[in-house]
Amino acid sequence: MKYKQSINDLQNSAIRQWPDVIMKQLKNISILDRLLETQDQFIATLKIANASPRAWESVLEQNKNLSKPLFLKHLLVLSDMGGEALNKLPPLNRYIQNGIMEFSWNNKIYSYRFNEIHQKTSLTNTSLKIDEKSILNNNTIFTNKMRDVAMLILFGSSCINDSLPYEQRNKCIIGTLIGKNNELENFVKQNYIRVSRQVGGAASNALGHLLQDYVQNYIKSKLSNQWMILKEATLPNVYHNDQTPTTFDLVIKSPTNKYCGIEVSFQVTTNSVIERKAREAEFLYNSTHKAGHQIAYVIDGAGNIDVRTAAVKVICDNSDCTVTLNENNLNLLIKFLQDKLI
Repeated sequence: MKYKQSINDLQNSAIRQWPDVIMKQLKNISILDRLLETQDQFIATLKIANASPRAWESVLEQNKNLSKPLFLKHLLVLSDMGGEALNKLPPLNRYIQNGIMEFSWNNKIYSYRFNEIHQKTSLTNTSLKIDEKSILNNNTIFTNKMRDVAMLILFGSSCINDSLPYEQRNKCIIGTLIGKNNELENFVKQNYIRVSRQVGGAASNALGHLLQDYVQNYIKSKLSNQWMILKEATLPNVYHNDQTPTTFDLVIKSPTNKYCGIEVSFQVTTNSVIERKAREAEFLYNSTHKAGHQIAYVIDGAGNIDVRTAAVKVICDNSDCTVTLNENNLNLLIKFLQDKLI
């Protein structure tokens, strides 16, 4: 049985584009998709909510497609005020006397008394109930802390009794765009171009993990429960030069206590990850064999198979088994494991 396939073999069997099942899974875990889907609803809410600084709350009460937590998520993403920048602000009493924000809006002075964030409190996504899990599970809870943050993001730059740090203050401008429909729409659209680029890296990382899960689950479905299939694990006695255990995308342990490390790569567009794997291929091949183990690769995607052919060839030369995501090829991987690890 030929397990060590060539680049030509892989090109003949590769599926090249992400499987539908993985793309559907990505859509289910991507907060960006939910934000983009409700972008127009968010813009419409602020366009309508021009009667008073807190009119957005009553408008949201009538909106079935845009929850208050999702509205807050839009504000944080567009203002780039998430994470550490927001979490290090409390207690706001340091910057706003008595926790009462006075701000100018539509040539009038308004005030808002903070309920919680004038004191020391956590403002992480999880504590605000706007983490990915909460949003995608359609969380509708809106706490006083969330309301505080929304008002700060909307009107912080218009505050007239504060000493907020300039960087954070300068980001809290969205409320100044209420009633200026063209400026508001341009601001949201342009910023979501920035956000899409930033989230692209996170989506790529998520796809990588989904692919590992896909291959792991496929192997599990074909082997008995006596086999151990671990994700992002190490092989016994396989180390980097600094004696750090080497982590593989998947590690297979057979019922006879034999091991195989599996590396997975799928790139539809050009990406340098496969180049890194190629540079490490010879070392991994030699170190796994020295420790008495096997090494295999699952490689697919047009960006790998049709573009990075030199890198893939190096990997093929330094592998015990190389397959694509094609079902017949994955079955070849199963046969390889049964043949070499039993």
